[in-house]
Amino acid sequence: MTVQDVIEPEDAAFPADGPMARLFADVPQSVSFNKLRKRLLRHVRQAMDDFSMLSGQKRWLIGLSGGKDSYGLLAILLDLQWRGLLPVELVACNLDQGQPNFPKHILPDYLSALGVRYRIEYRDTYSVVKEKVPEGATYCSLCSRLRRGNLYRIAREEGCDALVLGHHREDILETFFMNLFHGGRLASMPAKLLNDEGDLMVLRPLAYCAEEDLAKFAEAMRFPIIPCDLCGSQDGLQRNAMKAMIAEMEAKMPGRKERMLRALSHVNPSHLLDPKLFDFANLKADMEKAGD
Repeated sequence: MTVQDVIEPEDAAFPADGPMARLFADVPQSVSFNKLRKRLLRHVRQAMDDFSMLSGQKRWLIGLSGGKDSYGLLAILLDLQWRGLLPVELVACNLDQGQPNFPKHILPDYLSALGVRYRIEYRDTYSVVKEKVPEGATYCSLCSRLRRGNLYRIAREEGCDALVLGHHREDILETFFMNLFHGGRLASMPAKLLNDEGDLMVLRPLAYCAEEDLAKFAEAMRFPIIPCDLCGSQDGLQRNAMKAMIAEMEAKMPGRKERMLRALSHVNPSHLLDPKLFDFANLKADMEKAGD
C-alpha cells in the first residue's frame, strides 16, 4: 500500500473495547484535529514508503521516553496498525535511567490502560553519566549513547527487528546544522539506519513530521508528558542554539524548514567537495563534443 491508501480518520468507528477507542476517547471532534491527524498519518506513511521501512519487518520496539514525540509516534503507529497499514507487532519500551524524581508510575499506568504490550527496564545510567561527565558539561551525549545500547539489547531480547524512535523534522535539521557547524561534516539523522552490529534497523517514521504538529497533537490527545529536564542538564545546549537559529530563519522566510529537509534528499555529489563520493580524478573533458 502507498500513502494514498490512508483512509479518512473519521471514516470508521473504533471497536468499543479496543486500545484505539481508549486512545482517542477524549480527543476534539473538530475538523482541525482530523486534518492534523490525517497529516501526521500521511507524513509517517510517506516516510515508510520512501525508506522501505516495512521490508521484512515483523516486530518493532518503540522507544517511549514520555515526551510528546514518542507518545505521538506510538499513537500514530497504533492508528496505522488499526487501519491495516502497519503489519508489524509493536512493543513499547521505556528505559528508566535512574534520574532523580522520575515518575515511575506514569508510563506503566498509561500503557496498561491502553492495553498496549510494553516493557519497562531499569538501568541506572544516570549515576554513570554523573561520574563520567565533567562538572558543568551537559549529560545528553553520553546519556543518549548508554540509552541506545540498552534499547538495542532489549530489542534483541524481545525478538524485534527494529528500534523505532520519535525524532521529527526539526531534530533532523538541528542535527544537520550541529554537524555542519561543530563537526565539520554533512550528516544528519537518517530515517533508516542499520546498527553497527548489523542485526537491527533503527527507524524514524516521524522524519517528515513537524514538531509543531506533534506538539498540537500531544495537547489534543492529553498525553501524560514526562519532562526531559529531570537531570537539570538542558541549559545552554548546542541543539537549543540550532533550534533558535532555524526558528528565526523560518520566521523570516516561511517554508525554509521544508526546503531544507527537501535539500537533504536531493544531494548532488559532483557539486560538493568530497572525492570519496565523486570521482573527480577521472572527470575528463571530451573535446569532440565541443561546439555541440
